[in-house]
Amino acid sequence: MNISTLQQYVGQKNEWNRLTSKKPKALSLMNAADRQEIADCLDCELSPENLHCDGEISRAEAMKKYRYLTRCAEELLSIDPNVKMYEYSV
Repeated sequence: MNISTLQQYVGQKNEWNRLTSKKPKALSLMNAADRQEIADCLDCELSPENLHCDGEISRAEAMKKYRYLTRCAEELLSIDPNVKMYEYSV
């Protein structure tokens, strides 16, 4: 399976961490602990409150965000089916 969407997501997370953290940690898809951390991030972003930005975005924007995040979740599960995600149920 192509994992380009997931790689883009991880790149965005790493860039955000680099900009906002005094000791930035780069996430890697090659590390099981990092894959679970990525799954936790996706899980958090897929929660209804975060997905809809507490009602501040349109339904169309929320659906676009949902499709992107679920694609990332699918790609992550194709790499490591052992990661735990609760908002994305398989």
